[in-house]
Amino acid sequence: MLVVGLGNPGVEFANTRHNVGADVVAELAVRHGGRLKAEKGLFATACEVRINDRRVLLAVPVTFMNDSGQAVAPLVRRAGDGALLVVVHDELDLPPGRIKIKSGGGNAGHNGLKSIDSHLHTNQYERVRIGIGKPPGRQSGADFVLKRPGAAERAVLAEAINTAADAVEVMVEQGVDASMGRFNGAP
Repeated sequence: MLVVGLGNPGVEFANTRHNVGADVVAELAVRHGGRLKAEKGLFATACEVRINDRRVLLAVPVTFMNDSGQAVAPLVRRAGDGALLVVVHDELDLPPGRIKIKSGGGNAGHNGLKSIDSHLHTNQYERVRIGIGKPPGRQSGADFVLKRPGAAERAVLAEAINTAADAVEVMVEQGVDASMGRFNGAP
């Protein structure tokens, strides 16, 4: 299994709404004794961990979100034929903190997913979507996702990051359908 958490590189983007996917992968690395580090030939930091005796490659692209596919395509090759790809990302169409597992489908305007679809020539991969909600008023989506949330929202997103990591662990241990059944109905 290959689990990729989307985000933007650099300290100026740390803890922004757009980086919650990368935060989930970092949490999984900590939980399972891994350390994300740069690897030659990959546009990502990565590490291999064992979750319930299953090999899982964790990765965070070091490309900007809109170029995520440049990192994901070589990661898919490294993970090997038949490896399940799981992409963890922020989702404007879900309320803050809501987690939803999805198999394949459209990208809902998410530029990171558009890039992955383009580089892989498919949209058939698993997604762990983390709700960040819609921007208030007339604020643009781009401005909204690149801002750090206030303390109350950050607490909600921190809980969602942990829950999303739990959802990935259930995927590894029991499969995608079990993860959907457990997490898609949660508030």
